[in-house]
Amino acid sequence: MNEEKTIRLDRMRYMKNTLSSGFALLAILFDVCFFISIYESDVGSWYYTILVGGSILYNLIFMLAAFLSSEGVKNYKIGYSYLMIVLGIIQIARIFVYPVRAHGAVVTIQEQAVTVMETAQFTRVVIYLVLSAACLFIGAIAGIIRSRALAGHLASLDSQAA
Repeated sequence: MNEEKTIRLDRMRYMKNTLSSGFALLAILFDVCFFISIYESDVGSWYYTILVGGSILYNLIFMLAAFLSSEGVKNYKIGYSYLMIVLGIIQIARIFVYPVRAHGAVVTIQEQAVTVMETAQFTRVVIYLVLSAACLFIGAIAGIIRSRALAGHLASLDSQAA
């Protein structure tokens, strides 16, 4: 059993961490679904504020940072796992920016009160953000565990060589 573990750890030196990387890419996919669902909505002028500009800018930065993280964790760089945790926390916090505000907002269009975000859309975008965050957390935890395991294995190889 110990020999199998050593072989598995030794193989990590030559193989990429595609599990963590895949979860980061999946988080981007869920964020894109969120992005599309929010910005395809056209309910009066409620979405035409500076907040939407900031949200679009954040989405671009998020996708770049998540992609960079996917490449970093693929090479067992533990710092990118911590970045994924931060991005996951921000994804959870984003639920309270647009979805909650839009779900509670009502605008008047042609003298009729219209809810900015119906419950079905609200539920869908919250699920997208939660899934995105969950993917980031799972990928980060796997990245941390694997990075530490590889670092420990490399340290044991160095001590054996000395």
